[in-house]
Amino acid sequence: MDAERAKDAAPLTRAVHAAIRETLDFDDERDFQTARRGLIAPAPNGGRLENARGGKVWDLGDYAFLGEAGDPDIDTVNPSLLRLARLNMTAGLFEVAEGVYQVRGLDLANMTIVEGKTGVILVDCLLTAETGAAALALYRAHRGDRPVKALIYTHSHVDHYGGARGVLDQADVAEGRVEVFAPDGFLEAIGGENILAGNAMTRRAQFQFGALLRPGPRGQV
Repeated sequence: MDAERAKDAAPLTRAVHAAIRETLDFDDERDFQTARRGLIAPAPNGGRLENARGGKVWDLGDYAFLGEAGDPDIDTVNPSLLRLARLNMTAGLFEVAEGVYQVRGLDLANMTIVEGKTGVILVDCLLTAETGAAALALYRAHRGDRPVKALIYTHSHVDHYGGARGVLDQADVAEGRVEVFAPDGFLEAIGGENILAGNAMTRRAQFQFGALLRPGPRGQV
């Protein structure tokens, strides 16, 4: 959608948003404190990642318009959605518990890293090889170059398995140096969602995520 075609919030929209502000305690910012808990290092390069050709793969900078906790509301954005979007901007490497770490905000999903005696277990590997590799590199920069010993796919959505080649070497998998675990029926689910129902899933995602809209206060949030 062209930016010049975007509209300001209508009076009804502003009234609905005002009513929502009355139902929730937006002065309580404990959720921002929780989101920052365990932060070891922020996302590198301001959350911008590029592929080998220099093309943009991911860029949190596109959402700088959201501002931070305590900033004025954006009247075109539902206040509760705006709060969630601002929380999602807290990105980087986090310690969840002793020996358990997460990389958040470098893709649609998170990567969880569990440290063991001989290496690490990865739980999900993000959407692309570039974001998967960047997440693992951020962990290693602060926790050491531990080898990946296993990868677990939690489910069949592509943002949880698409980055496998960014964190695994095919030869290591083929020769049994790295194990890959997936739920029963994993490949069948991938085929059903992305091939048999692929067109419908794509159309649904366009409405659900607003991928055709430019990020902005009158576009994608």
